[in-house]
Amino acid sequence: MLCDRCQKNTAQVHLTQIINNTAHQMNLCPSCAAELQAESFGFVPQLNLHDFLAGLINHHFAGANLKHNTKPQIHCEKCGVSDSQVAKSGLFGCSDCYQRFGERVQPLLKKIHGSNSHTGKVPKRTGGKALISKEIRLLKNELKEVIQLEEFERAAAIRDKIKELEKQLG
Repeated sequence: MLCDRCQKNTAQVHLTQIINNTAHQMNLCPSCAAELQAESFGFVPQLNLHDFLAGLINHHFAGANLKHNTKPQIHCEKCGVSDSQVAKSGLFGCSDCYQRFGERVQPLLKKIHGSNSHTGKVPKRTGGKALISKEIRLLKNELKEVIQLEEFERAAAIRDKIKELEKQLG
């Protein structure tokens, strides 16, 4: 299949955009895809991932400042980036920034991902015990939340499901 844009090279990047239940597909060669990536692949609205993250972080940091009446600005000791710079750019300066700004970023990551730790994915056909262990871990987290909400009937059902899965693990 040839690139939809240049009609010369083999298409290796396949994009689908759905607008009002109508799918529009683009098949691009790597060089055309690289050119269009700078233009957000020609899709509207154009949104840079860093701008999106900056908006989330800025909103979260601003909310934290409102709640606690002006938290002092903090800086990374290694690279010197401030929390306001992270909020504006959506980018951390170095690997130490994650630890330095962790207190402010962890709640945001939990909101976005549902967890603030990376657990990865396991293929279903080969997962076996790993998938069961992961499900138990997720159920235990859910159980804590349900108990805090005092939904004890639901908590009992989750507890029983955990016991059932633990039996499967042996």
